[in-house]
Amino acid sequence: SGGALIQLKSKADLQKVLDLRAKGGNVVGGLLATEGAHPLEGKIENVKRLYDAGFRMIGLQHFFDNELGGSLHGVSKAGLTPFGYQAVKAIEGQGMIIDVAHSSEQVVSDVLQIASKPIVVSHSGVHGVCPSPRNISDKLMVEIAAKGGLIGIGYWEGAVCDYTPDGVAKAIKYAVNLVGADHVALGSDYDGTTSVKFDASESVALVDALQRQGLSDDDIRKVTGGNTIRFLLDRLPD
Repeated sequence: SGGALIQLKSKADLQKVLDLRAKGGNVVGGLLATEGAHPLEGKIENVKRLYDAGFRMIGLQHFFDNELGGSLHGVSKAGLTPFGYQAVKAIEGQGMIIDVAHSSEQVVSDVLQIASKPIVVSHSGVHGVCPSPRNISDKLMVEIAAKGGLIGIGYWEGAVCDYTPDGVAKAIKYAVNLVGADHVALGSDYDGTTSVKFDASESVALVDALQRQGLSDDDIRKVTGGNTIRFLLDRLPD
């Protein structure tokens, strides 16, 4: 990329991106994550292998149950397995962030019981505004936030039901009222498999919708990047 994309492996990497952008630099920071901990293949030593390869966030599940526990979309709806408990401790110990965006409600509850550091829901919705099978309960969202976690609100129909800019803004406002403005972020899920109504170049449409929902400029700044930057500056390795 000729320096236009900087991989975020540490606090210093993120600070470098912020400093360059403050000077007008056209750079983007990218965090390497795995959606679903399937690459661990049931071997705890693979946590370090992923870290050494540059990964800094691990989603415990994706669309099916795995060696760590149940998926939100899976058959079992089970909690963490014995290997899952071991993996959560190892992921935290290695300095990586835990993402429960696709985890079963029982897995989320189990993680909250043992996690010593804040976790994320990288892309989801809130059940109270969109009672979709994709969204975990408001109660669990509150517990995640209470432990310093971050909740990314998605832009697709399964997450917010109404996936227009106004619909996404409504879901964000609901989440802000539910868990506080310091714990809500953008969780677009721009991965090529979801259908969305606006792309990254049209983010101003979402900001406009958030203003019409009555969010303050300060809260909008937090949701549209401030919270994520603060969270990563705290959670990335030194």
